[in-house]
Amino acid sequence: MGDGLFSVLGRSNALGVPRLGLAISVKTAGTAVCRNRIKRAARETFRIIQHDLSGIDVVVMAGRGITTRTSAEMRASLEKLFRSISKKCARY
Repeated sequence: MGDGLFSVLGRSNALGVPRLGLAISVKTAGTAVCRNRIKRAARETFRIIQHDLSGIDVVVMAGRGITTRTSAEMRASLEKLFRSISKKCARY
C-alpha cells in the first residue's frame, strides 16, 4: 500500500506489539542527512500512533520525490498509511 511518498507493507504478528522496519535507500533519498530526516519522521509518526497498531509489523520504504517534501507532509502521509494498513491487517 502506498502513495507518492511512501510504500508501506504490513503483516500481523503474534507478539501483540507493533514493530517498525525502515528501508530508505541512497538511491531514493540521497545524502545521509536526507535519509535520517525521513527515518526520524517515520519513527516519530509510528511512536505517536503505535497504540492504535496492535500486533502488526510495518515496513516503510521511501519514494523518489521524498527529499522535496516537508516533515509535516511526510508525517501526514505516514499516519494515513499506518492507519489504513492497520485496518487491512485487522481484517485478517
